[in-house]
Amino acid sequence: MIRIDFNRLRFVIIDDNAHMRRILRTLLHGFGAREVFEAEDGASGLEAFTTQMPDIIITDWAMPIFDGLELTQMIRQPGGNANPFVPIIMLTGHSERGRVLAARDAGVTEFLVKPISANALHDRIVNVVCNPRPFIRTSTYFGPDRRRNFSSTYAGPERRKGGRADVIRQVPLAEKARMVD
Repeated sequence: MIRIDFNRLRFVIIDDNAHMRRILRTLLHGFGAREVFEAEDGASGLEAFTTQMPDIIITDWAMPIFDGLELTQMIRQPGGNANPFVPIIMLTGHSERGRVLAARDAGVTEFLVKPISANALHDRIVNVVCNPRPFIRTSTYFGPDRRRNFSSTYAGPERRKGGRADVIRQVPLAEKARMVD
């Protein structure tokens, strides 16, 4: 099992439900995180992102002012902020395929359906820390590569079409979080 030194990572939790924020904060503290900041809506979440410079954002989908999807789209604007590459873990009570695809297409890094478990949250965090996906920049998309696996011989209907895509490799957060076996 891969272990991470969570106390070297900085988190921002954005959820309009105070009870859910408390659950997430408690889980993160249980993992060893010490720098956990909270926001109760999309606007204060964007402000927390700007001021706290988190390593990972955990956001709810449905929130007042603007939702987690709109927040993700704002963060993913290249040149619009200090770190458009920050991993974003989306929480929602909805698991419909259309929502998962909309989150993916907005630039969400990982998707987690409520009710969450400690193991599921831990797995998502370990994945964004140890296995960062490269970012893709096209004329219509900027965000983590939406494909989990790469095959140069794939010719199916989901093959990327269109113009040129820039691939931007990420430095793993694992270097910051000093992985321990």
